[in-house]
Amino acid sequence: MNVSFHGHAVVKVVTNGTTILIDPFITGNGATDLHAGDVHADVILLTHGHNDHVGDTVAIAKRCDAKVIAPFELATYMGWQGVDAHPMHIGGAHEFDFGTVKFTQAFHGSAWTDDENQTITYMGMPAGILLKAEGKTIHHAGDTGLYSDMKLLGELEKIDLAFLPIGDNFTMGPEDARIAAKWIGAEKVVPVHYDTFPLIEQDGEAFCKSLGADQEGIPMKPGDEIKL
Repeated sequence: MNVSFHGHAVVKVVTNGTTILIDPFITGNGATDLHAGDVHADVILLTHGHNDHVGDTVAIAKRCDAKVIAPFELATYMGWQGVDAHPMHIGGAHEFDFGTVKFTQAFHGSAWTDDENQTITYMGMPAGILLKAEGKTIHHAGDTGLYSDMKLLGELEKIDLAFLPIGDNFTMGPEDARIAAKWIGAEKVVPVHYDTFPLIEQDGEAFCKSLGADQEGIPMKPGDEIKL
């Protein structure tokens, strides 16, 4: 399994012959190394409906005939845009050809904002993602604040790799993300959702160095890859 980071909260997983994109915010993302018109995906996983996470989902899904997997309201909206959408919700798991997806809690918002028309469309509950494939478990926390049930997640799951937001202001900052990393007990931890905009500038390397000795912090740059 190959896992790569592509700026902000964009993650690509290649497993069992399937290319999976998580939260493909590419157009308008100055931190990514991807180009929306070139990137390929068989599956797109969405954590919530904010513009900087839904991103280029519709265009990529239509071009690649990709399946979009998302919380119910967001998946319904995606289906209305003409893409193949599979609805799920927090606490629910489903086994797909490439592996198993389960949505976890996230404490955040979820809405698509149309600045031109000054409208906000509610997209249901935000979520994190547990992706299991090839005997490995990846946790993409989505956008979230620290919450105590992360301890339960660590007790129930053996997480090999976790992507945790550290940008502060909109999500956990480094201090809370350090606690989250300890609670979920991931073997490897990658900070995400920082440095994309001035308001969420953080030191990813410092965060990684601050983790306990039993966890490996990896400050991935756009395009960096991990083999699990």
